[in-house]
Amino acid sequence: MRIIRAEDRFHLESDWLSAYWLFSFDRYYDPNNLTFGPLRVFNHDTVAGGGGFPTHPHREMEIVTYVLEGALRHKDSMGGAGLIRAGEVQRMTAGTGVAHSEFNPSETEAVKLLQMWVLPERAGLKPSYEQKQFTTEQRTGALLPIASGQDAPGAVKIHQDATFYVSRLRAGDRAMRELKPGRRAFFYVIDGEVMLNGVKLSAGDQARVNDVTKLDIAGARESEVILIDLP
Repeated sequence: MRIIRAEDRFHLESDWLSAYWLFSFDRYYDPNNLTFGPLRVFNHDTVAGGGGFPTHPHREMEIVTYVLEGALRHKDSMGGAGLIRAGEVQRMTAGTGVAHSEFNPSETEAVKLLQMWVLPERAGLKPSYEQKQFTTEQRTGALLPIASGQDAPGAVKIHQDATFYVSRLRAGDRAMRELKPGRRAFFYVIDGEVMLNGVKLSAGDQARVNDVTKLDIAGARESEVILIDLP
C-alpha cells in the first residue's frame, strides 16, 4: 500500500473554490501522478455560494460526481439540467463529446463534492447521464456500491470494470473488502479517522493499493470513506 498524506495533495484556493487534486489536473502537472489504473482524476472540491464551473467540454471519459454537502446544479449541451444533492451520485458518460456547466445554486451555503474520472472501456460511446440518491443508513457500517461497471446491485452504471464504494463508519465499525488477484484499489478518507489494514489514515489521506487481496477498514471515530476497486 502506498500511503499519500493529506498535506501532500495539490491544493488550489480561489475566491470561490477550494480544491484538492489527487492526480494531475488543469494547472497541476506531475508526469509521475497521471493515473492509477483507469482512474484519471480525483478532486475533492468545496464551491462557495454562487460559484461554479462555466460551460466546458468533455470527451471519452466516465465522470462520477458524488455530493457530500449542499447541492450542485448542472446543465448540459444535450438539453439536460438538474440538481445533484447531498448523498446523490451522478454518472456522466462524455463519450463522443458533451459540454456542461456546474454551479452552486445557493448564494450562502457551500457545496462539497468529489469528482472522479475513469477512462472508459472503449471509445465512441454515446453521451449520457444517470443519477441516483443514496441514504446515510445504506452506507452506515457497510461498503455501499454507488457506481459500477460490474453490475453491482443498485449502483449507477459506468463503462469500465470498476466499482465505487462509500461508507460511513462509526467508532468500532468494521468493513471488509476482498480483492481478486491482479486487482488494485484506491482508498480515500473523506472525513474522520480509520485504520486500513492496521495503518492509521485521517481526513484527506489516501492509499493506492496493489497486490493486496483483503482490505480491513476499521472506524477509529465517525468517518466517511470511499473505496474504488479497479483493474
